[in-house]
Amino acid sequence: MGLMDNMKAKLGPAKDKVSDLARQHGDKVQHGIDKAAKAVDERTKGKYSDKIQAGTGKAKEAMDRLAHKDDPTATPPTGPAPDPTTPTRPEGPPPTS
Repeated sequence: MGLMDNMKAKLGPAKDKVSDLARQHGDKVQHGIDKAAKAVDERTKGKYSDKIQAGTGKAKEAMDRLAHKDDPTATPPTGPAPDPTTPTRPEGPPPTS
């Protein structure tokens, strides 16, 4: 077992715990994100509103991913994401030459 496998095995329960907490308290966390964004926006007098909104949106999306709100029965992907620049072979029989 390699170093990464050991780390994944040890961090698995922690990830499950964080996911459970995100499901239970997601609304409170998102309210806190909104409250913090509003406070920062007021302190900067709206100068960075667009950046604050973008960051707030990304933080909320991350919370949703942690809580698996998109599909409660879905399991998160375990492998690396496929490279979008790699050409894929079309479905069907192989071409004949």
